[in-house]
Amino acid sequence: MNIYLDMVGCRLNQSEIETYARQFRLAGHNLVASAEQADLVVINTCTVTAAAASDSRQKVRQAFHRGAREIIVTGCWATLNPQEASGLPGVSQVIGNLEKDSLVPDILHIPATTFEHQFIQREPIPGSRLRTRAFIKVQDGCDNHCTYCVTTLARGVGRSRGIPDVLEDIHSALEGGTQEIVLTGVHLGSWGHDFDPPMHLLHLIKAILQETATARLRLSSLEPWDIPPGFFELWQDARLCRHLHLPLQSGSGATLHRMRRKITPESYETLVAQARAAIPGIAITTDIITGFPGEIEAEFFESTEFVKEMNFAGGHVFSYSARPGTAAARLPDQIPHLVCKQRNAEMRQILADGAHTYRIQQLKQELHVLWESVTQQSLNQWEMSGLSDNYQRVTTHSPSACWNQIMPVYITEVTQDGLVGEITHL
Repeated sequence: MNIYLDMVGCRLNQSEIETYARQFRLAGHNLVASAEQADLVVINTCTVTAAAASDSRQKVRQAFHRGAREIIVTGCWATLNPQEASGLPGVSQVIGNLEKDSLVPDILHIPATTFEHQFIQREPIPGSRLRTRAFIKVQDGCDNHCTYCVTTLARGVGRSRGIPDVLEDIHSALEGGTQEIVLTGVHLGSWGHDFDPPMHLLHLIKAILQETATARLRLSSLEPWDIPPGFFELWQDARLCRHLHLPLQSGSGATLHRMRRKITPESYETLVAQARAAIPGIAITTDIITGFPGEIEAEFFESTEFVKEMNFAGGHVFSYSARPGTAAARLPDQIPHLVCKQRNAEMRQILADGAHTYRIQQLKQELHVLWESVTQQSLNQWEMSGLSDNYQRVTTHSPSACWNQIMPVYITEVTQDGLVGEITHL
């Protein structure tokens, strides 16, 4: 059977469809690059924002219009809206988040034990979800209660995967030629808190660095309150990428309080200063929400000024959208959509300015870049694009294709979207 896998949303969703890919291959099925080629389509959905929910529905409709007649949907949007999901054209089954780990054996009507301790090396998923980097799910669910977030409703309580299971997935990726491992989770920093006795994410990171030969290890989003003293000492191992994504959401203390975030601007600033002191050249990126209920002009101004002070290397800005079932959806003083959009544009410009400033600092520096896309320009000319360890998009030209290789690159130019460099040596 030919299988097409697609998703909307976070790196965790990417990690999950990569697991499905390995399981389908182990069961003897083929992965294809488009819905047109598929006997079965699996779509992992998202509902973190209204736009993500809309994109999820659109993915299903697109697959149907391209010829798919058996579509299985899973993920957060499908979990919270099972009737709507099942009513979309071509959908034969809706599998909720609590059952999604057994999605493949359930679809194929085989025992889940079929995949226990069965090793199959990773291969990048063909089509739009092809990634050189391997996203490894180490944790699911969340025990935080941020008032705007629907993910806890969709994903449930926090649950950690054991170190042996994580290492098995990483070895599978490395055997398949993966150069960079990315650890993912809904609440990554809570990994190990549910164990008896409890453990911390730093124990998992140490185990990976000690027991695998991964060339690069990257962490996805970390909540600022999950980082203990001494955590940044891990970066003495150069394989840890010099990049941290630390969601802020607002630079106003009053807004953070209404969001029920466990930080203040002051504690966040202290954490960022510690990270920069311990890890020279680190890129720190963030998430910001504009137009949160009750965000008066003074609070938004406070937020913009704080974000400017932080000099982020980039980030994402989301206009607040009320998600059904969340506490924030019931708060008074909802901000008009147009105001949310205007504030979003202003905040995006601030982050873009910070990203440009950080890119300028990379001029005449040597960065190690993992080439993720390669396009042939002529007989002996290839255009390549990839990510440096500090999460900078770098392009270059090369006489040979170097896809999925890490190479030193001397940075010669800053562009609006990234960096341009020359490979130091092939």
